[in-house]
Amino acid sequence: MTHHRVSPANRGNARKMRKAMTDAELKLWNEVRADRLMGMAFRRQMPIAGYIVDFACPSKKLIVELDGSQHASPEISASDAARTAQLEALGWTILRFWNDDVIRDIDNVCQHIVIVAGLADAPPLEELVP
Repeated sequence: MTHHRVSPANRGNARKMRKAMTDAELKLWNEVRADRLMGMAFRRQMPIAGYIVDFACPSKKLIVELDGSQHASPEISASDAARTAQLEALGWTILRFWNDDVIRDIDNVCQHIVIVAGLADAPPLEELVP
């Protein structure tokens, strides 16, 4: 993995964010920490390219972002798109989930992460349609 310099301010902000996780972040962290999700090693509040991402699995170049309702606003949505483009240009795959989805349906969130990471097959289409 290529390492990039992390500013002391960004490192400090990441450390503070780890201590003040949202309910959704804590719920997902309890599912993915200590290689619990198919052996993938995730880091939380990881600085990457000047950003602090919610969760990252460096071995799979996979980032998981959890978004609250404020991310639906046009300004933040545009900022998220620019951030995603920059991280994708560095070879990362970015997954975004709403906080509510994590709180209400953690199993499907984890299943989607595993599928995107290439560690499981997607369910047949007929299972996806209610």
